[in-house]
Amino acid sequence: MKRGGFTLIEALMAVVLVGLAIAALVGANIAFTSANGLGAELSTAEFLIEQIRELTATLPVIDPQTEIAVFGPEEAGSSSYDDIDDFNGASFCPPIARDRSTLNDLAAYRQSIQVENVSSTNFEQVVTDHGSSFVRVRVSILLGAKEVSSTQWIRARY
Repeated sequence: MKRGGFTLIEALMAVVLVGLAIAALVGANIAFTSANGLGAELSTAEFLIEQIRELTATLPVIDPQTEIAVFGPEEAGSSSYDDIDDFNGASFCPPIARDRSTLNDLAAYRQSIQVENVSSTNFEQVVTDHGSSFVRVRVSILLGAKEVSSTQWIRARY
């Protein structure tokens, strides 16, 4: 008399296959979650870079009152920075928005800004005599000690 059903071997093979499928799904879920988290960090970093770009877009390169290029702030406090070179060496944690308000919800991030005079014939060459009409603004966004994103752009004096 033959009975219907699965043998012990067939049942074990089915359990192994289902277990492998579940393990693969869990692994894929972990990878997707990690990629999503990195994407969110990168999006936030790009947003913070854009805030600095928009803040400095309408500012002159050098001090409008003295017309002297002194890299670093002439005034105390970032709220009174009136030109781009004032932002040289600035670091904001929590970061600031384009209207200079503090973005407390993003306090884990830090905006680091460097402004350098560059040669008018080679934007990669830094010059120290302030004789060039061009500056390179470099903004780096850090999350803890890890740099998430950075970018740079060239501005001409006007």
